[in-house]
Amino acid sequence: MPYKEREINKMYYTMGEVSTMFNVNQSLLRYYEKEFDILQPKKNKKGNRYFTAEDIENLKVILFLIREKGYTIPGAREHIRGNLNQVKETQRMIGVMEDMKKFLLEVRDQL
Repeated sequence: MPYKEREINKMYYTMGEVSTMFNVNQSLLRYYEKEFDILQPKKNKKGNRYFTAEDIENLKVILFLIREKGYTIPGAREHIRGNLNQVKETQRMIGVMEDMKKFLLEVRDQL
């Protein structure tokens, strides 16, 4: 059985890391924090924001609705209020499919 490295998950991500991860400005993250109740990063005494894994998942949902589905911010807010579990499940399935696609492309390239 080949050795497989564990993926290291951090407890908290800085705002800079999250903005780089999603290729967005930090000001957009601050704006989404004000607009969406589900996005609540922790703040230290200096006011620096630290995002948990749950915050990152919620941000994925927000960006998916706005970028991919074309929702407006008020529309995305309403959709999340009514269908949060369904939207998170859809986002999780999209992630699984993207991982499978990446794996299949790697297998194809090795043939």
